[in-house]
Amino acid sequence: MSESSARAVTAASAGGWRRATGVAGLAIGVLATGAAAGVALERMTVGRGMRRKARLVLDSAGPYGSLRGTPGRAYADDGTELYYEVDEVDGFDGAEAEGRDGRKRRLFGRRAPAPVTVVFSHGYCLNQDSWHFQRAALRGVVRTVHWDQRSHGRSARGAAQVERGEPVTIEQLGRDLKAVVDAAAPEGPLVLVGHSMGGMTVMALADQFPELIRERCAGVALVGTSSGRLGEVSFGLPAAGVNAVRRVLPGVLKALGQRAELVEKGRRATADLFAGVVKRYSFASRDVDPAVARFAERMIESTPIDVVAEYYPAFDGHDKAEALAHFAGLPVLVLAGVGDLVTPGEHSEAIADLLPGAELVLVPDAGHLVMLEHPEQVTDRLADLLVRAGAVPAGATVGGYGSSAHPG
Repeated sequence: MSESSARAVTAASAGGWRRATGVAGLAIGVLATGAAAGVALERMTVGRGMRRKARLVLDSAGPYGSLRGTPGRAYADDGTELYYEVDEVDGFDGAEAEGRDGRKRRLFGRRAPAPVTVVFSHGYCLNQDSWHFQRAALRGVVRTVHWDQRSHGRSARGAAQVERGEPVTIEQLGRDLKAVVDAAAPEGPLVLVGHSMGGMTVMALADQFPELIRERCAGVALVGTSSGRLGEVSFGLPAAGVNAVRRVLPGVLKALGQRAELVEKGRRATADLFAGVVKRYSFASRDVDPAVARFAERMIESTPIDVVAEYYPAFDGHDKAEALAHFAGLPVLVLAGVGDLVTPGEHSEAIADLLPGAELVLVPDAGHLVMLEHPEQVTDRLADLLVRAGAVPAGATVGGYGSSAHPG
């Protein structure tokens, strides 16, 4: 978007909020085209009060996001407080493990080796609970760390953004992940798992800290993510529509972010349309559990509009294709949904092309939130990766893929 166009959108915001929201409505309307028909049909057949009641029922009945671990806090290089949780291995005894495995004794001497830690990084507008099913299945089997990216979930707003107005960068997210690793898993092998923006965060970590990958990384899973060229994504829209969105959306988001309180009220008022947009761009199958769809909607709608706005520009400049070389020779899983409209499967294929030894899995009838839509397939492939990485023994059995309403 040109500087003059950005100034025009900002001027529209300052001179007349109605005009700015009109432009925003146009842009969001283009994105919502595929969902609008379904929402309109639902409005004709189901009353607003009934829809509101249904959302409340799903919120109270759905156990998704209820799993909790041992809390901890790391601090980014700009002082931002980053929240994470650790799930430990059930009954891990380093001395016993060392006695069973002479190789470990030779490698670590008398000191018990640190267990493998699997670090999960979530995507844009989500939080650590987006890995609910995988967390439930792996709970107690392997040590895991789940964290919230800056300005998401329970982590604090980015200090550099709030105090100095600096833009969010993918490079900063890579440094944030390093801070979490240093605090939550300062030693021992690592398996890094990232979805969407979380996968980009893992690539940024490798780009800036190749020695960490070389010395400690035992495996990598990149789920529904991209190494670059995100400006070419069409979001399932015709060329004219996507060009219009790309032209106005950055300025519109900036304008909306400056009126966050008013916009949040508007988001609540248009909850039905918002739910349709979320479903279209999160899932591809027709029979998604309504409670799962509502869970995804809750995560996304909990991300403030000014956070959405400050992150969006970071994706245009994302290019970490060269950083993938640091994963060469490691067990790598590259997985995506065939129906992903946000980071299409072609981007995962491009990653796999640069990592010939990687396992490429394209899940049919799956969208961007593939780990929620088809949790059993994602968890199966992830479990296989953990075996290949030496994180769990080949005979280990992961837990069920169900909701698991029991907090830790």
